[in-house]
Amino acid sequence: MQSYIIIDGWKTNIRFSSAHIIPEYEKCGRLHGHTYAIHAKVVGTPDEKGIIIDFSVLKHILKTIAEELDHRILIPTDSGVSLIQKNKSIEITALGKHYVFPKDDCLLLPISSTSVENLANYVLERVVNELDSSLAFTSIEIGVDEGYGQGARMSKTW
Repeated sequence: MQSYIIIDGWKTNIRFSSAHIIPEYEKCGRLHGHTYAIHAKVVGTPDEKGIIIDFSVLKHILKTIAEELDHRILIPTDSGVSLIQKNKSIEITALGKHYVFPKDDCLLLPISSTSVENLANYVLERVVNELDSSLAFTSIEIGVDEGYGQGARMSKTW
């Protein structure tokens, strides 16, 4: 029998606040930020104890990722934006604007854009790589909201 568990990032305080730029969209091309929440839904067959996955294990993984993203300027490395890394700074040129940020305040992400869709997929891949592959789940869905009630969901099925 298939069942699922859900973790609501707003209610369980799995949140992060970050700034970003999405130069592909004029309004979002300005430097701005959000308070994000990370959610998870894991589908699988409960074990002999009736458990699909230990909540504490999954919440620890999600909180670790949220902490890495928290209070950072999120910068995609696979975009068409001009990106120059120096000793103590990162320079970005996009939409005719030039930004210089302290390197320690930035987090470079291997994604094409810091859209909520790409952030959800980034978190999904991180979670999948960190979970024990012997667990009996058949799919996992990760959601990232960029405000209450507004976000994206990405899933992977086995």
